[in-house]
Amino acid sequence: MPVEFGDKIVKNIISNLLFDRDYLIADGGTGTNMMLRGLPAGRPPDLWNLDGQEHVMWLHKSFIDAGADIILTNTFGSNTCRLTLDKVQDKTQELNVAGAQLARAASNAANKTIIVAGSIGPTGEMMEPFGTLTVDNAEAVFYEQMVALKEGGVDVIWIETIFAFDELRAAVQAAHRTNLPVISTMTFDTASRTMMGDTPEKAVQFTHGFEPRLTAFGANCGAGPSMLIDTILGLCEGADDQDIIIAKGNCGIPQMVDGEIVYSGTNEVMADYARLARDCGARIIGGCCGTTPERLSAIVEALSNYDPKPPPTRDRIIEILGPIKVAAPGAT
Repeated sequence: MPVEFGDKIVKNIISNLLFDRDYLIADGGTGTNMMLRGLPAGRPPDLWNLDGQEHVMWLHKSFIDAGADIILTNTFGSNTCRLTLDKVQDKTQELNVAGAQLARAASNAANKTIIVAGSIGPTGEMMEPFGTLTVDNAEAVFYEQMVALKEGGVDVIWIETIFAFDELRAAVQAAHRTNLPVISTMTFDTASRTMMGDTPEKAVQFTHGFEPRLTAFGANCGAGPSMLIDTILGLCEGADDQDIIIAKGNCGIPQMVDGEIVYSGTNEVMADYARLARDCGARIIGGCCGTTPERLSAIVEALSNYDPKPPPTRDRIIEILGPIKVAAPGAT
């Protein structure tokens, strides 16, 4: 359905598709897959939007072929704060426009509707009072990136891997100024809480204060499939009928094998994770770090014709996916 935005109506492609479908498939990891394609260590994958476009297009096409309905642009770190670390902040607009155009081209070449989501990662700086970044400055940084993504042709703004409410507020305020639908995921990698100690239930309640509401909200990245599903369980418990919940977890746990980072998740693990996410109530499901097109195919196959069961207990999550770390007593 459309989203009311003052006196404007925002066309909401996500809600429209979910009106007729039970769930959508989001894509997998970006940086880890770029490394498998030969991205030099320490080099931001975003720069391949300009000088490695064949790799970016390969990844988008591979995820679409695997069954993705949503592809995220290769722009996770393309804000001026992060780009300054590599002394390429002058390329902020160029990188974001190019990243959006590449994803748009892959979408246009597909034989079905593919949603192009403009990926917005955190600034990498700490917000006041823990750091020096103000909400106003963060909003300006996010808005600069989002305007360029809109120019490049994205359908929605997708704010991901956020761990602080103040930074989320700044990003959402900036995103609303674009008049595009807004989606966000936070990272709950500390005993199923954010790094700031916030629970999934508290996070989803926090998002209810945005006007207009987010199109969808959920969790990404994290510390393994079991903690991600435990987080999704909490998000769904705190959600209301308007909420669309997202699960976009890592492909297992990263491990160092023969000098290379390898993610422990198998096709079977990702299939179990996907089914449990649906059981919890998630309606957008994909992968994050380490999730290759092959692993995404396993998610797609696992959910095909799957009839969701009642939400799992935490004991059931542990039985299927392994241990979940427990939050420390007294944490807020």
